[in-house]
Amino acid sequence: MKTALVGDIGGTNARFALWRDQRIEQIRVLPTADHARPELAIRAYLDEVGQPLDALEAVCLACAGPVSGDHFRFTNNHWQLSRQAFCRELGLKDLLLINDFTAMALGMTRLRDDERVTVREGEPEPGRPRLVIGPGTGLGVAGLLPLVGGGWRALPGEGGHICLPIGSEREAAIWTQLHRAQGHVNAEAVLSGPGLLTLYRACCALDGRAAEHDSPAGITKAALAGEPYAVAVLEQFCRWLGRIVGDNVLTLGARGGVYIVGGVVPRFAEFFMHSGFCDALCEKGQMSGYFDRLPVWLVTAPYPGLEGAGVALQSLLEGV
Repeated sequence: MKTALVGDIGGTNARFALWRDQRIEQIRVLPTADHARPELAIRAYLDEVGQPLDALEAVCLACAGPVSGDHFRFTNNHWQLSRQAFCRELGLKDLLLINDFTAMALGMTRLRDDERVTVREGEPEPGRPRLVIGPGTGLGVAGLLPLVGGGWRALPGEGGHICLPIGSEREAAIWTQLHRAQGHVNAEAVLSGPGLLTLYRACCALDGRAAEHDSPAGITKAALAGEPYAVAVLEQFCRWLGRIVGDNVLTLGARGGVYIVGGVVPRFAEFFMHSGFCDALCEKGQMSGYFDRLPVWLVTAPYPGLEGAGVALQSLLEGV
């Protein structure tokens, strides 16, 4: 492969890089709100790094949402694209579109030891799937399946849209408040960057308090400074993430381990490490012992989605 472009496009930011010699180069992050279409964002990226469009051999975009057919509408931003129109405008033979958490999962296969922190000690069970999950603009979920003879296969899904589970009377009361406000309550409604603010406002409404913070960053900052109510809300966030992770581990049989990814949790990593996340993860009644040796890692790598998009593109071009 000469030169390829890889992109990891979320709800807020589009990350682009060149893929050369099986590694990413010239990484840039562009706000999706600054560009009307992904084609225009790519042109802006190529201009910024001084890469001529006609030198590109292939493009792989990892996109938030289910990927199928010619037309794709991004889940958490205003972008949409047609594969045919995209290739025609940029002079490409083909475009590889993959789910963003397919890329995230494949990115786990390239992690260095210093790009993850152990949240829960354990031992990966050989031959078993691993779970990749994390809050960002939304809540992404994917599986990573080891293949016989080596290698990995990503199992994408839309697990962020499953129903939010209830594990305590307090959670039942918060869920009721959320349901009154918005109807159906999925996991992503709480377990995402915007979801943290939704959770905080629901708790304030439930407790008859005036909301003192108007952004996820403000809630997090207050919690890390020791403000009791913000601490309680962030703790609830961590516990609900633990419940969702536990449900997904049981469903997937992910005894190979869990990777916590995304841009939200690393912002309060130390708080998360000491939260009730691990307790909530294992609170599964008669199945609690299923988690006895399950390892959990918090991923700190800066661009795992771009790495995974490169892995997917390389595999396609090599016919693997």
